[in-house]
Amino acid sequence: MTSSTGEPEAIVAVDDGALALTVAVGGDGIPRLSVGPGGRPPANPPSAAARRTPTGEAGPRAEVRGLPLLDVLTPGTGRTWSGTRHTESALGTRLRYRGHSARADGPWQEFLISLADPATGLHAEICYRVLTGHGVLRAWTTLTNQGDSPLTIEAVTSFLCGSLEGGTGVENLEVWWAESDWLAEGRWQRRALRDALPDLNRRVHTASPRGCLGFTSRGSWSCTPYLPMGALVSRAGTGWCWQIEHNGAWRAEVGEARDGAYLALLGPAEAEHQWHQALPPGGSLRTVPAAVAVSRAGFEGAVAGLTHCRRAARRPHQDHQALPVIFNDYMNTLMANPSTDKLLPLISAAAEVGAEYFCIDAGWYDEERGWWDSAGDWKPSSSRFPGGLSEVLEHIRAAGMVPGLWLEPEVAGVHTAAARELPAEAFFQRGGTRVAEHGRYHLDLRHPAAVKHLDETVDFLVGDLGVGYLKLDYNIQADPGTDVGGVSAGAGLLGHNRALLDWLDRLLDRHPGLTVENCASGGMRADYAMLSRLQLQSTSDQQDFVRYPVIAAAATAAMTPEQAGIWAYPQPGFSAEQNTFTLCGALLGRIHLSGHLDRMTAEQRALVAEAVQVYKAIRGDLAESVPFWPLGLPRWDDSWVAHGLRAAERSYLLVWRRGPDAAEPGVSLLLPQLRGGDVRAEILFGTGQAGWSAAAGELTVTLPRPPAACLIRLTPA
Repeated sequence: MTSSTGEPEAIVAVDDGALALTVAVGGDGIPRLSVGPGGRPPANPPSAAARRTPTGEAGPRAEVRGLPLLDVLTPGTGRTWSGTRHTESALGTRLRYRGHSARADGPWQEFLISLADPATGLHAEICYRVLTGHGVLRAWTTLTNQGDSPLTIEAVTSFLCGSLEGGTGVENLEVWWAESDWLAEGRWQRRALRDALPDLNRRVHTASPRGCLGFTSRGSWSCTPYLPMGALVSRAGTGWCWQIEHNGAWRAEVGEARDGAYLALLGPAEAEHQWHQALPPGGSLRTVPAAVAVSRAGFEGAVAGLTHCRRAARRPHQDHQALPVIFNDYMNTLMANPSTDKLLPLISAAAEVGAEYFCIDAGWYDEERGWWDSAGDWKPSSSRFPGGLSEVLEHIRAAGMVPGLWLEPEVAGVHTAAARELPAEAFFQRGGTRVAEHGRYHLDLRHPAAVKHLDETVDFLVGDLGVGYLKLDYNIQADPGTDVGGVSAGAGLLGHNRALLDWLDRLLDRHPGLTVENCASGGMRADYAMLSRLQLQSTSDQQDFVRYPVIAAAATAAMTPEQAGIWAYPQPGFSAEQNTFTLCGALLGRIHLSGHLDRMTAEQRALVAEAVQVYKAIRGDLAESVPFWPLGLPRWDDSWVAHGLRAAERSYLLVWRRGPDAAEPGVSLLLPQLRGGDVRAEILFGTGQAGWSAAAGELTVTLPRPPAACLIRLTPA
């Protein structure tokens, strides 16, 4: 049965003013998805819904444009169109609509779409969770084998949409992605999608292209060689921004479908990651979650939607509102070589400038072998701390700060007692051989002995020693995974990824006041599987203070500002301008203060204390803000970098002048959202001048010779 206009009705039709989402079932019984900005009908609505006859059979429906909701690859069914894209599986086109449900869950609206393949008995349930009013949804898929024969799943999408705003053409889109590597995280790139996907004249060939633009991670570092996020931006200004919420391997695809561009998001797959999973009768699996935000305000508007989603989906914690200032002894300071003699003066100096947490980084457990090889046993060193580590921790508490320690929980050095004493099955293996990587073995948290080892470690550090902050690092890449238990290497890695998340949940359940930092050689695992649980994220191990601003400015595209831990490492040998430059970079994130504060002059320490006090005065706004970039997302060699945060009543702007090539000492920053208004531009930290033109909506910032930086507060009258 069709509607009076000849179009079927949608089984799901949401338009909350920010997001328009439609799921429609056509005459072939296949549901399809359309996603666009809310507030108006899609340009080409995919239309819709399943009407039922009195016998329960589906009535006639009109054709619905777009791709199926789901792509599922198995060895026995393959693809209908041979290639490498995750859009053309035979099973995906065979899954038919079987029902749907909807419910409200606080700020979320949840929709479950049920599908089934009568030939294999495979059932699928796709979940879409819409965050009301913010233009963003989260999605995942659950597969269940309700047939009589086992199945092997080689790939399955978490999100698949072939009708972005009803069929936006490839020629009208740019694709944005972020390349990411150690010391060079989050370097955003953009390209016209038609340049990447050449026009093949489909009127002549009548067939679909075989190619796509794919982004694939490898192994257990989710953020290399790309961040697990990206965007499409149309010429009309609409932006779609996505993230894959997984702490392991993933793939994202943008390609050309019959009705326009498509977007496919998935976790590990056989071809890319050596992942496949057996699904016996009655067995089920769930994909990793993905999120998609859409906005008529382009990339920045879509990132704002993702920022709201990240806050709504993460575990509540007091740290997200308090934003305490953290001193860490590692970066350009003790560099994993702590001792009582070195730490005590640093602790006093950190407390003097206003730090609230003091974290002792790597090396606190090392006696002889060095901090790298000793990781895994986690017993405080007696040679480094003759009076015991507890003496140093008590000194931190007496100075009014919360003590913290570094930990790399998933590894054990090959010569440690943990490597000798834990069972072989508690470590990653392939082909019966324990996997070694850079002198470490990798624990497998699917095994109870590995979990017990870590639980005892953390409960000793937190419960017995009174540590209130843990920095959890992760410095090796476990590619492609482990085959212990007779599974594919990729499936073993996925099992460990999920066991790690479960372990973190239980850890914070036992110690709810504990603050936990996520680190992986800096930002190599800065994903929202981890950050939905942990309170803050290391953004980089970058030690060059002039290169750091590009990383710091782009970080809030990938995480909320209140979770973006940014190093500020002033030094006694730096000039006042250099110290101001490195301090400025952390003021719109989370201050990771370091540097030899104990060797500074009183004047130098006063400058550090001034920066900390400015941060404490504004941090309440940061926890509710969304990011913007007046000069665009920075490129690695940009001489001028600008990054802003927009809160409810005011905005903040960091401006860096890095390069000597800029002949002019000033830069003009367009702020169209403030055009026409009277704005007070106030420099809170740093040296320079800022002038506002209401008519042009333009802020002119002048800074002295590089390196120079300043923090500006913009308050509309």
